[in-house]
Amino acid sequence: MDERVTLRSHLDRAGAKTPNRLAIAAVIEGIAAASIDLADLIADGPLAGITGRLSGVNSDGDAQKDIDLVADRMMRRALLVTPVAAILSEEAELPEILDVAAPLCVAIDPLDGSANLENNISVGTIFSIRPRGNDVVSTFFEPGTAQCAAGFVVYGPQTTLVLAHNGRVDIFILDRRAREFLLVAQGVRIAPNTPEFAINASNRRHWHGPVRAYIDECLAGIGGNGGADFNMRWIGSLVAESLRILVRGGVFLYPADARPGYREGRLRLLYEAHPMALVMEWAGGSATTGRRRILELSARTPHQRVPLIMGSMRGVRDVAAIHEGIEPMFDNSDAPLFARRGLFR
Repeated sequence: MDERVTLRSHLDRAGAKTPNRLAIAAVIEGIAAASIDLADLIADGPLAGITGRLSGVNSDGDAQKDIDLVADRMMRRALLVTPVAAILSEEAELPEILDVAAPLCVAIDPLDGSANLENNISVGTIFSIRPRGNDVVSTFFEPGTAQCAAGFVVYGPQTTLVLAHNGRVDIFILDRRAREFLLVAQGVRIAPNTPEFAINASNRRHWHGPVRAYIDECLAGIGGNGGADFNMRWIGSLVAESLRILVRGGVFLYPADARPGYREGRLRLLYEAHPMALVMEWAGGSATTGRRRILELSARTPHQRVPLIMGSMRGVRDVAAIHEGIEPMFDNSDAPLFARRGLFR
């Protein structure tokens, strides 16, 4: 882009008539400012005293590293001075009430994928912003359609901010010298037909039949019913996978499976699936559990887990189509039902 557009100037221009416009902009700027400091810390790693050592487990049973707790403190400190009524973080059991009169609530994963840091793989921050309801805590239990903005930051070769705001998706990159985010792509649209899928194939034996059937169709390539040779991509970092889909297209699958602890899915609805689904839909893609649109789901608990299938409209549609008419069960057999039901025919 020829014109140098900062995040602040972009927010000043956007959504002049949007409810809570100034409050939303303040929250986004607060998260962005904290992410700049967090990017520095991640880049320095052990040089800044970040050892990657375990510091216990969070309320949902996941191992916490020292950097998880530091990132949580950094994001909370930034949000304390913004118009936020309550924060729900992955690192805390319950929402923290800040100012019940403030107009917004934030659900956040301060550092998603911290286990990847020891391998120097991209990690990120994921956030969801929604208007405060009459009862602050119940705000978090409304459907994902209640979100007014969402996004994620990728700490990688560049520090990238993906922002779903004002009905569209824009991408910013951190200018490290100026310490500000600059707009590099606006109105991003996901390519509709990219023949790529991302899934952890090592778990195939645990998958429910429809997921196996979809992947088998993809692997059959040009000789099967899909009419294309598919590539498999798997980074193992939700934010990196999501950015790749925005840039290249394709479909990402993190399904429920038969393992204990995975039967309801693994990703958290409020601060992983909901914000990613908003990003995908506003960029012309889709997000589903395989059976239900993610944005229509309401959480029952603060850290509820769900399956997540997202990306190009056609890919997600094909996965959902093969689930139709099949009872939700964890069937690991290669029953003829799944062998015969091709998703491309």
